[in-house]
Amino acid sequence: MLLGENIRMAFTSLRANKSRALLTMLGIIIGIASVIAIMTVGNSLSNALTSSMQSLGASNISVYLTQKRVEEEKREDGIIFGTVETDPTATMEDLITLEMIQGMSEKFGDQIRAISINKSVTNDTVKVGTNSADISISGVSNGYFMGNNKELLAGTYFTDQEISGKKTAAIVSESMVKKLWEVDPQEAIGKDFEVTINETTMMLTVTGVYKQEENAMISLMISTATDVYIPLSLACDLMHNRLFASFDVVAGEGVDPTALSGQIKDYLSGFYRDNQFYTIDSFCMASMVESMGDMMGAVTKAISLVAGIALLVGGIGVMNIMLVSVTERTREIGTRKALGATNASIRLQFIIESMIICLIGGTIGVGLGLGLGALGAKLMGYAASPSLGSILGSLIFSMAIGLFFGYYPANKAAMMNPIEALRYE
Repeated sequence: MLLGENIRMAFTSLRANKSRALLTMLGIIIGIASVIAIMTVGNSLSNALTSSMQSLGASNISVYLTQKRVEEEKREDGIIFGTVETDPTATMEDLITLEMIQGMSEKFGDQIRAISINKSVTNDTVKVGTNSADISISGVSNGYFMGNNKELLAGTYFTDQEISGKKTAAIVSESMVKKLWEVDPQEAIGKDFEVTINETTMMLTVTGVYKQEENAMISLMISTATDVYIPLSLACDLMHNRLFASFDVVAGEGVDPTALSGQIKDYLSGFYRDNQFYTIDSFCMASMVESMGDMMGAVTKAISLVAGIALLVGGIGVMNIMLVSVTERTREIGTRKALGATNASIRLQFIIESMIICLIGGTIGVGLGLGLGALGAKLMGYAASPSLGSILGSLIFSMAIGLFFGYYPANKAAMMNPIEALRYE
C-alpha cells in the first residue's frame, strides 16, 4: 500500500474517533508545550542578560593590581601547608604607572581600540546661585567614554589640546545641568562652575554633556552625587601623581578579547617580577558573557529535560490507545491479510497512524508552548526569543515517540493470524 494511502487511512481513523484521538494527544501536547515554553523563556532571559552585559562592554578587559600568592611550606606534625596570601598595604611604588600603560599601548598597537583610565579626584558640592548639585570629580582618558558607553548629548569629548594642555575642561551629566542652570544640554556648553580640589579653588568649563543612564539602585542610595569628568592629565597634576590601581582596555575589531587579556597580563606582570607582594591580573568581560550564556543554556536544557518526561507519559498513552485500536480493528486486519496485504504493510499502517497522532499533538503543543513562552517572557519584561532548533527538535522527537511507542501495537497487528482475525467477534 502506498504511503499516501496509509496517511489517508490514518486521518480517517482519527476523524472516526475524535475525542479519543484528542485525549491520546493530550500527553504529547502538554510535554511539547512545556519544553517549548521553557526553552523560549530561557532563551529570552539568556539573550537579555547577554545583551545587558555586552552593553557594559563585552570586549572590555579589566587590568588591575593584585596580591601575589606566595608559595610557602610550613611543617607541623608532618602536615605541609602550601599556598598562602600575604596582606601588605600597597605603596606608591606598587601602583601601575602611566609609562607602563603607554608602553603596553605601543606594544599591542592596533589590537587595542581604546584605553579607559579613571582617576578619582574629589567629591564636592557645586553652587550656582541658589541651585546646588553634589558631584564626584574624576580624571579620565578619552577611551573612558568608549569603554563605558557614555553618550554625549551636547558638546565634544576632550580634544588633544585639552588633554595635553591640561585645560580645565569638564564633561558633566544632564542631571547636573538641570539642577544648576535649568537649561537644555546644548545651552550649558561654555558655562563655568567653581570647585575645590586639594584646598585649591578653581573654575571648570563645561565642554560636553553626557546622557545619564537610569539606575534603579541610585534611588535607593542616600548619596545622589553625579559624575564630572576632567582630562586625565589635569587630574594627575592636581593629585601630584600618575599612578593607578586599575584601568580598562577595549579590544579592537576582530581581536579575541580573551587572548589579548592574557597577553596584556603577561606583558605588565614583567614589571612586577621583583615585587614581593604585588603583580598584575586581568579579567575579560567576554569570558563572563560566554560563561553566563553556557550556564543559562545548561539550566534551560536541564529543566526542559525534566519537562520532557511528560512526553514519555504521552507516548505510553499513545501505545495504550493503539493497542485498543488494533483490538477493535482485528476483523479489518484479517480481511486485509486475506486479500494479500503483507505483514510489512500492516505494520506500516499502524506505525504511520501512531506517528501522525504524535505529530499533530506536537504541532498543537508547539503553538501552545510558543504562546505560553511569549507570555512568560513578556511578564518578565523580556522580548520573546523562541528557538527554531527546539521547535524542529520537538516535532522530530514527537514523531520518534510515535514510532517507538507505536511499533509494538503495529507489530502485534502485523503478526495476527488472518483466520483467527476473521473469526474475531
